[in-house]
Amino acid sequence: QVQLVESGGGLVQPGGSLRLSCVVSGITFSIYAMGWYRQAPGKQRELVAHISSGGITNYADSVKGRFTISRDNAKNTVYLSMNVLKPEDTAVYYCNARRTKEYWGQGTQVTVSS
Repeated sequence: QVQLVESGGGLVQPGGSLRLSCVVSGITFSIYAMGWYRQAPGKQRELVAHISSGGITNYADSVKGRFTISRDNAKNTVYLSMNVLKPEDTAVYYCNARRTKEYWGQGTQVTVSS
């Protein structure tokens, strides 16, 4: 059974930081491309950051320079470090694993508010 379990979300003030984690089980983690997506109320789910199995990264323009995606294949974990958070970053953040099949986590809420 494939599981992606996100953690690390919460309430943070504008300008603050959070680090999301996604622990993956049930697949060969190292060969999967991993991504973080987010969905704000009333909006479509959007790609935030992506990291290939080889470690190549790309980011949505809205988070470039503020967010960093990384992976630890020994721990079957992908991270999203988020700095200088803004109210518009408020959303449910989802972890995604993709190769020939695609898997999703249950999401973790990030709220940026004073």
